[in-house]
Parts: sequence; C-alpha cells; structure tokens
Amino acid sequence: MTSPKLQSPAIIQNVSAEPNPEWDQFLVNFFGQEQLPNSPLQPIFEPLHHPTTDSMFVIGQIGQTMDGRIATVSGQSKYVNGPAGLTHLHQLRALVDAVVVGSGTVLADNPQLTVRKVNGKSPARVVIDPRARLNRHHFIWQDDGVQKIWIVAEGTLVNPPPQVSLVQLPVIEGSIDPALILKNLFIQGLKRVLIEGGAETISRFLVAKCLDRLHIIVTPIVMGSGRLSFNLPPIEHMDQALRLEVKTHLLGSDVLFDCDLRNQRIVLNLVQDDLVQTRNSE
Repeated sequence: MTSPKLQSPAIIQNVSAEPNPEWDQFLVNFFGQEQLPNSPLQPIFEPLHHPTTDSMFVIGQIGQTMDGRIATVSGQSKYVNGPAGLTHLHQLRALVDAVVVGSGTVLADNPQLTVRKVNGKSPARVVIDPRARLNRHHFIWQDDGVQKIWIVAEGTLVNPPPQVSLVQLPVIEGSIDPALILKNLFIQGLKRVLIEGGAETISRFLVAKCLDRLHIIVTPIVMGSGRLSFNLPPIEHMDQALRLEVKTHLLGSDVLFDCDLRNQRIVLNLVQDDLVQTRNSE
C-alpha cells in the first residue's frame, strides 16, 4: 500500500479565518512530515495521512441533526452544524486535493467549496452533474486559480465556463460509477478526495464501497421532518445493515462519528487505460 503523495503548499493565509496557531502548525506537519506529532488534531485527521488500499484516500463528510436530517423539506440547510462542525469541514477541505459534490447540492446551496474558516489551500472543485443541469454562474465556477472539473454524461452537449475542465463519463442505470469518477480524478493528480455531499452522492459512494472513511457530524437539533442523510437500498433483516467501526470526538456542541470503512473499500484499478477524454474550456 502507498500513501497518496503529499504536496507541500505554504500556509495559505485566508482573510476570513480565525487565528488558530495549533491548526497552522498541524497543517505544516501534515504536508511536511512522515509521522505526525501528538496534538489534539492528530487523532481526527491522522487517518488521511496513512497508507491506503491503493494510491487514493476517499473520505465522505455529512452534517446532520440527531434525527438524521440534513435539510428542511424545502432543502434549506445553512447551517445544520455549529461553528466547530463547520470549522472541521473547512479543515478537511484544506487537507485534500479535491472536494466532490453532486449537482443537487450546487442547485440547492450554491456553495463556494473553498477554505475560508481556517488557513490552507482550497482544493480542486468537482461537480457530478450527469444531465448538465448547472449554468455558468454558480459560485463553484469562480475564476480563482483553483482547478475545476464538471463531470457530465457521455455525449452531453455543454459549454463549460472558462477554465473549467469537462469530463464525460458513461451513465449506467441513471448514474455514473463512483469508481470511474475516482479513477479519472487520480489521472488528473487528485489522490486525496473529499465527498462532501449531498445525501445522494455520499450514498452512492458508500454503496459502491468507494469510501475509506466517513465523517458524520451530529448536531443537537431535532427537526422531525426534512431530508434524510442517506438513501440506501432497502433491507429486510438487521444483519444486512452496515455496522460501522467508529470513534467519536466532540466538536463544540457537535459530535463527530469517525467511521472506518477501510475493510470494505474496493481496490481501484488505477491505470492510464481508464482515462476518459477531458476537454478544457479556454
């Protein structure tokens, strides 16, 4: 097993970030040392630094209420988690090469997917949008020098915004194979990947056994209605349920469930033959 290659960016100072010397030192250590020294952040983020099943590390993250809701019935979700939970999300973004969301998340929330609450480099932004529902004016396409990838169905006619790479992949039974998406990201040098949402996207990667880790951040709120965290195939018996190996961490008033999925993660066949034609918009 090999570790995803650690790039070593200088500390990117983000003007909206709160001062956090402990995080800044951890970021330097994460990208600069083989062994991470002991720190309060080390138990949470060290798995991202470890050898993996293959040359990629894929982590999912989702924030939910105590009754398993990620948004209201209308789709409003800002913000389910508290300040510490949001900081954790931005820390994850700063440690990965790419952040992946589905088109539904972009249409509902219009996220920036950048690192703002802590210092660090913003990752490449990847959107899975088989039907090319997005337009050219979403925040994710802002021309800030960060790599941007728009994944659509094979044969889809679309004119991407400037500086956005268009990747066309085959659709099978209404969706694009998560493993094929990861292979194409690997080919583009994106080896440490955060699957950030929404529920449908994370569920597909979970069912496809393409996650090494899953961070579920539970906030002390009960909504009683709204959109559920996961959409998985139905089961008839409890022994068919996915039982997770979990460690918990307090994030302010939120609780992080750090789920270890390495034992079920498939091995990706990361070879150049999997390259699907990519078109860059000039």
